[in-house]
Amino acid sequence: MSIKENLEQFKAELPTHVKLVAVSKTKPVEVLQEAYDAGQRVFGENKAQEMAAKYEALPKDIEWHFIGHMQTNKVKYIAPFVSLIHSVDSEKVLREINKQAAKNNRVINCLLQFHIAEESTKFGLNMEEASTLVESKENYKNVRFAGVMGMATFTDNKEQIRREFNQLYHFFQTLKQEFFPHDEVFKEISMGMSGDYKIAIDEGSTMVRIGTRIFGKREYGKAKG
Repeated sequence: MSIKENLEQFKAELPTHVKLVAVSKTKPVEVLQEAYDAGQRVFGENKAQEMAAKYEALPKDIEWHFIGHMQTNKVKYIAPFVSLIHSVDSEKVLREINKQAAKNNRVINCLLQFHIAEESTKFGLNMEEASTLVESKENYKNVRFAGVMGMATFTDNKEQIRREFNQLYHFFQTLKQEFFPHDEVFKEISMGMSGDYKIAIDEGSTMVRIGTRIFGKREYGKAKG
């Protein structure tokens, strides 16, 4: 099936309140253009310099989401144009995003990344750390908290995945009630990828990050990040 057919089929089964982020990391510009021509406008990248290069090469109405681990020395490459950073997992990163956003006269929307998986290799905050960051949100005038993000354990155990997504949903609800009760921007729960998005949607996801289901398994030449 073509990328266009994959997109049409996937969107047909996606609830209207769930946003599709097409995970285009490692894919060449021509492949993203094909998805764009089929109507896709939201793309997710995990390497800052690769994302910046694609931003320059592609139409300017694309909504770029950064979904990888955010290194402080890479923020400057995406600060002029990024729509949403999914992976705020430390005060250090938050400070740098705020600094680079201010330099570009922008307010950048960000998600707080929680560690919900059993795997120690995954990044993310716990509830206490997230609350500490949010309590000092007045210090970050050029950052807007838009919700939460998390990745479940890579496992065939569907009940475990469901528990982890449910935990993220409850983290979101706790933060919403305590810190953002009247803030309409704080509304996103980014969870779910090609292998577990259906469970994620059941558990309250508003945003799924899908690569393989759209672009196939083929890996292209790795771009520098």
